[in-house]
Amino acid sequence: MGARMEPANSSTTSGFILLGVSSRPERQGPLFALFLAMYLASALGNATILAAIHMNNHLLHAPMYFFLNHLSLVDLGLTSAVVPKLLAGTLTGDWGISYAGCLAQMYFFIAFGITDSFLLAAMALDRYMAVCHPLRYAIIMSPRFCWALVTSSWLVAHLHSLLHTLLMSRLSFCATRHVACFFCDVFPLLKLSCSNARLNVLVVHTEGAMVVNGALLFILLSYTRIAAAVLKVPSAAGKRKAFSTCGAHLTVVGLFYGTIIWVYFQPSASFSAEKDLLAAIMYTMVTPMLNPFIYTLRNDEMKGTLRRALGQVRATHGA
Repeated sequence: MGARMEPANSSTTSGFILLGVSSRPERQGPLFALFLAMYLASALGNATILAAIHMNNHLLHAPMYFFLNHLSLVDLGLTSAVVPKLLAGTLTGDWGISYAGCLAQMYFFIAFGITDSFLLAAMALDRYMAVCHPLRYAIIMSPRFCWALVTSSWLVAHLHSLLHTLLMSRLSFCATRHVACFFCDVFPLLKLSCSNARLNVLVVHTEGAMVVNGALLFILLSYTRIAAAVLKVPSAAGKRKAFSTCGAHLTVVGLFYGTIIWVYFQPSASFSAEKDLLAAIMYTMVTPMLNPFIYTLRNDEMKGTLRRALGQVRATHGA
């Protein structure tokens, strides 16, 4: 008897088709303009933060701005992993993506998203040390320690993403090729698999939950201690100053984790593209776009740095 032939994995030969944001032709033009404006605003805002910090060496050596520098870089990567394909599909109507391209998009989306989460936790630690242990701040938040935090954030995030990508690559996708999302993400791809994906789902809800929730728990604990310390400050002006240094970070944390928890920590069977479309747009486009403006508008030193940088640009061009 001949060898039994296994069914071909159609995804490896024909790839996938993303469903986009809307199937109505009259909406494609306005959606393209909206997404392009958001992408350009995100890129310009984060690039401005990066340029402002690098133009002032004293900021680059301050832990808060050192972490903000990497956060802006990660936000640029996060949007660039998703939005260009969304723009191309909206403009041309071609929503096809190769199997390798889909896995690559998922890998970078997860890697940048988890790095974002870890950097927010590192920034919470920085604020905790600044408010609760100011005398030990310079010793503990040394350049070497800050580099260790950033390096471990990037490394662990990419290992986490590699695990999910390898687990996804072992699955077969032999049914529909239509991904119920505008980019390749874990749950929409798991819905298409005709293999046993229990291990994938288990890893998402255990290892994935520990990675994301661990960072969030650390942030919440840090700000609980910060709030307790600030409430002991006798002067109202001192309290306002202490809370103002944390307000921007808390706003970004709320936006980031609110949408992540909404999408990823619901039962996988209840995943709905319609219900989660707005949340996906929030954490892939809106939050990275708003972060630079939140940190700039809520931070007097950053506003002063940007004014000086614009002054230098004007002086250079006027010379």
